[in-house]
Amino acid sequence: MPPFDPADPLGIDDLLEPEDLAIRATVRTWAADRVLPRVADWYEKGELPEIRELARELGEIGALGMSLSGYGCAGASAVQYGLACLELEAADSGIRSLVSVQGSLAMYAIHRFGSEEQKQTWLPRMAAGEVIGCFGLTEPDHGSDPASMRTYAKRDGTDWVLGGRKMWITNGSVAGVAVVWAQTDDGIRGFVVPTDVLGFSAPEIKHKWSLRASVTSELVLDDVRLPADAVLPEVAGLKGPLSCLSHARYGIVWGSMGAARSCFEAAVDYAKTREQFGRPIGGFQLTQAKLADMAVELHKGILLAHHLGRRMDAGRLRPEQVSFGKLNNVREAIEICRTARTILGANGISLEYPVMRHATNLESVLTYEGTVEMHQLVLGKALTGLDAFR
Repeated sequence: MPPFDPADPLGIDDLLEPEDLAIRATVRTWAADRVLPRVADWYEKGELPEIRELARELGEIGALGMSLSGYGCAGASAVQYGLACLELEAADSGIRSLVSVQGSLAMYAIHRFGSEEQKQTWLPRMAAGEVIGCFGLTEPDHGSDPASMRTYAKRDGTDWVLGGRKMWITNGSVAGVAVVWAQTDDGIRGFVVPTDVLGFSAPEIKHKWSLRASVTSELVLDDVRLPADAVLPEVAGLKGPLSCLSHARYGIVWGSMGAARSCFEAAVDYAKTREQFGRPIGGFQLTQAKLADMAVELHKGILLAHHLGRRMDAGRLRPEQVSFGKLNNVREAIEICRTARTILGANGISLEYPVMRHATNLESVLTYEGTVEMHQLVLGKALTGLDAFR
C-alpha cells in the first residue's frame, strides 16, 4: 500500500501522465517565481503593472491558447490545460483570468470561427503573448441575457460600422485585439477589432474590491469602421459566444480548485503552528473537522474537473456538464476559503496570507461566465426538459 499523501488524499495524481505532471510543474514553478512574491502588493494597489511582461512569459511556457492546435499554440490536452488553470489560480484568479480570456475566449473564437487570414494574422502573436486579446460580450444592461445586447453592426457599402458599449471586460485596456459580438440585420455576429482603430476606446474600471490584480475595462465603440473581412465568417447567432464561454467555464472548474487549494494549505500550515491553550489548534477536534470537510470538497472538486477534462478530450463534454462543474466547484471553493479564514482568525483578513484575497476574487468568479442562478437553470432544464429562463 502506498503511504497516505495529505496533499493528494485520493491519489488523483495516479490518473495523470508524466507529461501532465511536467506541465503542471512548469506552471507551478512559474507562478511561484513570478506571481506569488508580488501579487499581494499588486492586489493592495489594485493594479497589474507587469501584465505585458507576464503575457510574454506565459507565451514562452506555452500557456496561451494551450489547448488549441497550430498557429504557435501548444496543442495540449484539456486535462493539461485544466492543470495549468489550477496552478495559475492558486497564485491568483486575476492571472488565470488573463490566460482564460486570452486563450479560451479571444483566441478560441478566432481559431474556431475565424478565416484563415484572421488566424494567421492574430493567433501566432497571441500565442506568444506579443498581442493581448479581450472578448466583448457583456454589456452594462445585459449580462445573463446576451441575446438582448444593444451593440450593433451595420453595413455601410462593403464596410461594417459598430456602435455600442461592453462592460467588465478583462484585458480590455491592454488588448491589441478585441473579439466583439454585435447585433446585425442577420443576427448576432462576431467581429475581430484591432484596438487601434478609430472610435475604439477601453477605459479601465477602477474601485474594484475583487480581481484587483487584473485589468478590467469598459469597451466603447463609437462608429468603429471595419472592413468586410473583420467579421468571423464561420458562425452566426449566440452559438458563437456561448461555445467560447463553455470553453472558458471549463477552465474555471479547474481554476477555482486552485484558489481553494491555496486557502486549504494556508489553513493546514497555520493550524499546525498556531498555539492556543498550550497546543497547536490543529490538535482540536473542531479544527480537524473543518480541515477534513475542506479536504473532502477540495479533492472531490479536482476529481470532478479531471473527469470533465477527460470527457472534453474524448469530444463528449456537454455544456450542461460544464455548468455542473462550474456551479459546484466555485461554490465549494468559496466555502473552503471562508472556512480557512475562520481557522486563521483575525490573521485571515491580512494580505500576509492568501485567504481573503482568494475569497474576494472568487466572488467575481462566482458571477462571471454565468451566475449561480443561470447554471442552476441550465441544469434544471436538462433534468426536467422544461425551460425556466423566461
